[in-house]
Parts: sequence; C-alpha cells; structure tokens
Amino acid sequence: MAFLMMKLKEKESHLIANMKNISYLLIFILLVSCTSNTIFEKPKDLIPRDTMSLLIQEMFIASSAKHVKNKNFERKIEYMSLVYDQFKIDSTRFQISNLYYMSKIDVYQEIFVNAKDRLEKQKAFYKDINNKKDSIETDSLQKIRVRDKKKLNKLVPVKEIGLKKRTKL
Repeated sequence: MAFLMMKLKEKESHLIANMKNISYLLIFILLVSCTSNTIFEKPKDLIPRDTMSLLIQEMFIASSAKHVKNKNFERKIEYMSLVYDQFKIDSTRFQISNLYYMSKIDVYQEIFVNAKDRLEKQKAFYKDINNKKDSIETDSLQKIRVRDKKKLNKLVPVKEIGLKKRTKL
C-alpha cells in the first residue's frame, strides 16, 4: 500500500511539473503573439506630416462649422469636400495616410498636437481682433454720446411764444 501511495505521489508531482511547463509555454506563445503587427508600409502618395497637420486642423474647423449657420442661414452643410479640394486630395488618399500615421502613434500624436496648437493660436488671434473691434465700437459709441450730450447742453431753451388763445365768438 505504501508503494502504491508512493507511485501516486510520483505521478502527481510529474503531472504538476508537466502542467507548469505547459503553462510557461502558453504564456510564452501568448506574449509572442501579442506583438504589434499594425505598422504599415509607407504609401506612395503619403501626405506629409505638416500638410497632414494642416489638413486635420481644417477638418476640425469644418466639422465644427457644420452646426453653425452660414451667411445664407443654412445649417448641416458638409464642408469636408471643400477641405479635400483645398488640399487637392481625395478622401481615399487621406484615409490611407491617416491609417499609416495611426500605426505610428508617436508621429500621429505629434500631428494632432501641432494641429491643436495652431487652432489655439488662431483662436487667440481672432479673439484679440474681436476684442479690438469691440473696444473701437465702444469708443465710437462713447464719442457719439459725449458729442450729443454737448449739443444738448448748448441748445438754448426756446422761450414760449405767447400764443393768443382763440375764443369763441
């Protein structure tokens, strides 16, 4: 009986050792299979980084302008085709370039950071212009009010002309 128990313990330890080896093998296979294989080859007609950054900047503006009324009081107009025309590209070329840059996340992030920085600079520039315009408008209104006030103060009150009352005959 002791011999049988010994045999079972030996088989059990052998089984545990095999399971450990199998689990190490599975972990190794899992780690090897999880490598990134999403880096694509550089396309022939790849959009350059700086142009891609400008393109994305214009696309942000176009997508946000979709919900703003234009000068004809129309909304929900698709401006993306105008952006593609401006850069003389088509949507397929953009998608291929975008997919390539997405596979290189550090480059893609740099492109978006550049686009965001340019948008913030544009926002500050137009905000400054708007503030100057508002201050000029406010100054002009104040000058008009002061001028009108001076004119009112210079007016001499007109004396009432004695009008004869009409009496019934």
